[in-house]
Amino acid sequence: MEYAGFLLVIATGILVILLSLALDFLWAQAIPVRFFYYILRAPGVVVHECAHMLGCLLTGAKIRNVVFFSKEGGSVTYNPPVIPMIGNVIISTAPLFCIPLVLTLCTWLFSNYLGCLLPALPQSVDSADALIMMGGGVLETFTRNLIVQFNAWFLVYLFIVLSLILSAAPSLQDLKNASVGICILALTGVIILWSQIPWVVSILIEITRIMGIGFAIGLGFGLIALVLSSPLVILYLWRRTA
Repeated sequence: MEYAGFLLVIATGILVILLSLALDFLWAQAIPVRFFYYILRAPGVVVHECAHMLGCLLTGAKIRNVVFFSKEGGSVTYNPPVIPMIGNVIISTAPLFCIPLVLTLCTWLFSNYLGCLLPALPQSVDSADALIMMGGGVLETFTRNLIVQFNAWFLVYLFIVLSLILSAAPSLQDLKNASVGICILALTGVIILWSQIPWVVSILIEITRIMGIGFAIGLGFGLIALVLSSPLVILYLWRRTA
């Protein structure tokens, strides 16, 4: 059971990354005027790079330069972190954890102060039922805010969600920087579970649980972005087969 939970969290994180990359590619292809694509990506890029900066501060890496807007997207250049290997993992994957937190804060603000009717998303994806519940909650969100009781603020909320989800995934360079550290951490996790040392396993399970919450939230918002992007998916597939 412990192995299954550990692997499920990893699988959820990979799914969030793939969903983010796929949606970003789709919107980049679908918007003919590049300027509008940059406008769509702008909030997400800013949060993405700020997450890298936060990772640098946490790992003692000196920030050398920050670029929020360019034709290639944003970037943060920094000196090697004080914490070897793990530091690169923290810096490179920081957006994958920070963006779901920002989305959660936005959801709280729009729900409590701007009248959006937003059902709570499951904090873990540990079964098919949880995934079905998450999908139902996403569809309910659209129905309640666009059909049952139209709320213009919900459109702003959707823009923020889409922008942040498009920027949630680490870039290919980020993954390259963190690849060795990620493999070491994953292997360490398997070894800890195999060792069955109670207190060490308990710590790993708690860390995994916290990571799972972040990934589940990211997946929930990713599904919202996917529903929003569904007309583009159909158009893109039609063009590919025409």
